[in-house]
Amino acid sequence: MTDRSVRLTRIDPTGVDHDALVDFLSTEDFPFHVRRTWNRSEAVQAVASGSYRDEEHDSYWVDHTEHGRIGFVRLEDLEDPVPLFDLRIAGAFRGRGLGVPTLRAVTDHVFGTLPSVTRFEGQTREDNTAMRRVFVRAGWVKEAHYREGWPVEGGRAVASVGYGILRHDWETGETTPVPWDDDVLPDD
Repeated sequence: MTDRSVRLTRIDPTGVDHDALVDFLSTEDFPFHVRRTWNRSEAVQAVASGSYRDEEHDSYWVDHTEHGRIGFVRLEDLEDPVPLFDLRIAGAFRGRGLGVPTLRAVTDHVFGTLPSVTRFEGQTREDNTAMRRVFVRAGWVKEAHYREGWPVEGGRAVASVGYGILRHDWETGETTPVPWDDDVLPDD
């Protein structure tokens, strides 16, 4: 049974939702994102760039039936059969078990509204153990571990860990494992 506690509400980033989106981006701290904090002018510039809604991107508020607005998600690479996402939960709502129903709602939205999408991908830092648990609990599979692939402001890069879910797995509730065995490669 699908948890219906999370609803996605499409954002109008240059219209009615502009100020709320800028406020969200510029007042929250995102410790596991490449850009941890934004000042107001950076957020205004980012929204004005068009990358919150154009041919390749679309954005949604994440609304919870009990808690109200808890964050936002931006879908990326929408003209590709394998889109990505950027999920940002407000600090006041992190650690409350809202990640799994949120990721499931985003996954349902992508596969339910984009028939050409064959798989859906996401990445996080290796030290973001909470999000890594969310991926696994939501039925996603770890597919990559890019050593030193995630830049860290003022520090050494950490690994970027990639997860994915196939349309088939979403439709059937199955999990297709990744074939990690490289022993089948011929010896030189």
